[in-house]
Amino acid sequence: MTFVAIALTALASLLLLLIVWVWLKTRPVAGEHVFRASRWSRGNRIFPAQVVITPATITLFHPQWIGKLEESIHIAHVASIKIDTNIVFSDVLIETTGGHHPIVCHGHTKGDAVQMKAWIERFQSEYYKNGVDGVSPL
Repeated sequence: MTFVAIALTALASLLLLLIVWVWLKTRPVAGEHVFRASRWSRGNRIFPAQVVITPATITLFHPQWIGKLEESIHIAHVASIKIDTNIVFSDVLIETTGGHHPIVCHGHTKGDAVQMKAWIERFQSEYYKNGVDGVSPL
């Protein structure tokens, strides 16, 4: 083989490896209520963020080239939810009762943003109504 053929084969292999790496890092997170940001929004071009809402926590997963950034808030520590609707996408800000570092989710559709807020409010209502193991937290 010539040098050009070897270089093209190596380049194609690296490109394939890069595509597989990005695909592996952006697979959907397991969970029933998972909201994925659009790749067309800021900060989500290569690795779109995903928000998982469970009856106990809200977790933002933001993949990176190596590792991932993960932020969690317990459902009882959510103070407010703000939806900032722009022309195409919406941003969701979930603030804590402590007032430090809200979870900021960019690039969701308006429908997803409203659904996220509805699920969080529903889980909060259930938490404060039923408490942990049936014992009221108040």
